[in-house]
Amino acid sequence: MIEFADLPALWRAVGRVNEQNDVLKAAIAFVVVALVVARAAPNARASVRTALRLFFLAVLLLLGSAVLDVLELARLTRVFYWLGLGIGGIAIVDLTGLFVFDVLFRITRLSVPRILRDLLVGVAYVVVLLSLLSRAGVGIGQLITTSAILTAVIGLSMQDTLGNIMAGMALQLEKTIAVGDWVKIDQTVGRVTEIRWRHTSIETRNWDTVIVPNSQLIKSQVTIMGRRASQPLQHRQWVYFNVDFRYSPTQVIHAVTEALTGEPIENVSSDPKPNCILFDIKESFCYYAVRYWLTNLAVDDPTDSRMRTIVYFALKRAGIPMSIPAHKLFMTEESEATQEVSRQKEAVHRMESLANVELFDMLSIDERRTLAERLHFAPFTAGEVITRQGAEAHWLYILTKGAAEVVVAEDDIRVPLNTLKAGDFFGEMSLMTGAKRSATVTAVEDTHCYRLDKAGFQDIIQRRPEIAAHISEIMAARLVGLEAGRTHLAEEVRKKKMRELQGDILSRILSFFGIEREAKSQSV
Repeated sequence: MIEFADLPALWRAVGRVNEQNDVLKAAIAFVVVALVVARAAPNARASVRTALRLFFLAVLLLLGSAVLDVLELARLTRVFYWLGLGIGGIAIVDLTGLFVFDVLFRITRLSVPRILRDLLVGVAYVVVLLSLLSRAGVGIGQLITTSAILTAVIGLSMQDTLGNIMAGMALQLEKTIAVGDWVKIDQTVGRVTEIRWRHTSIETRNWDTVIVPNSQLIKSQVTIMGRRASQPLQHRQWVYFNVDFRYSPTQVIHAVTEALTGEPIENVSSDPKPNCILFDIKESFCYYAVRYWLTNLAVDDPTDSRMRTIVYFALKRAGIPMSIPAHKLFMTEESEATQEVSRQKEAVHRMESLANVELFDMLSIDERRTLAERLHFAPFTAGEVITRQGAEAHWLYILTKGAAEVVVAEDDIRVPLNTLKAGDFFGEMSLMTGAKRSATVTAVEDTHCYRLDKAGFQDIIQRRPEIAAHISEIMAARLVGLEAGRTHLAEEVRKKKMRELQGDILSRILSFFGIEREAKSQSV
């Protein structure tokens, strides 16, 4: 036990330790630098706390050596003293590394590979150790000779490990592979999450982590996916499909390309644009491929699925079926009566769909039946654009299943107007007057439509031009009704506007369908 009479001796012992090592000045400087690092580099605060703990442990050990010196325990005094200096040296090296790499290098916008940083810190540890050993009276020459022998023995027994370490250093210094890169090594495809001294960690899309020795990375052929100098990250994907010989490649490629490039697709690059090619000609079908550039390499399969869905619906709309392999034969016994029932059912469905379009109220039963036969089935998948604002498309859509959103772009701002459901129709102005689309209509779920082209209505309206007057009246009423709902037009103003608009629409309808001047006067 230390008695009161021993306090002056204890104080002198503490003073000697402080004079020999400048403990007080070192502590103040250490705390100041630690505060600077913690403020400038928040991500390094955990490491700063560890360095502080080590440093104050070193101070306690040095103070403990002073106490043991007073108690005349020489052997323990040396142990505590040199252990305190060693731990203090480690703490100073750690904090210095944090200050240099996390503060100074960040200010100067310099970056070094993690493995080089670890190497420099390791060299600093060795320098501190040798300095302390030299100060303790250990012969450095003898130590180096012994270390060389040990190094030779360890090197022979750890060739693979050392090879991995050197390979890791080469990878980091050359920046061949970086954290975040998507790589393919043999059959392994994944994202690099960490490059360590001995190995590189790769996370796959299957939620697995693959540990690859760095020496294997150096020796193997590694594909860094999606990386090209001065280009954005994107990787080309291929989606294949087959179509029967009866349909020309030009027709197939046009239908698919139009669907793929109509509107931006999530995770698909717009430059280069997706495209469709005739990839090969097989025994019983043409082999096509859709090529697109994937911008998020983590979602390859879902995006492939999305592209296949778009291709499927595009071919459906164009009336182009997928091919059936020739070696498979599907036989169905179907009587003429069954076929007739199916045709009648489809005809009734088309007639019912036309009944929802008030534009055609004036048509006779025979005219509606003729029109029903000329409807084209047009399915769309969720998210696919049915028609685009500003486009020239001379047809009308009758929505029979699903839902679609109507949006208008004003000064690059999308303004939702309405949601269409089964029974609604749209595009009448384009069908009847050739006007450009006034809004963008997008399917919000898998949607079925019937499409009526200008050619399908041409002969009917030319035979009976008076239909144009009826249609123009309905269209004018719809347009004025929308405007009245927004601006609350007075009744007289509304009637006047409707007369003017009806006359304008009627003139445009007759002109668009090429009806002669005499027919115009009769219809009016």
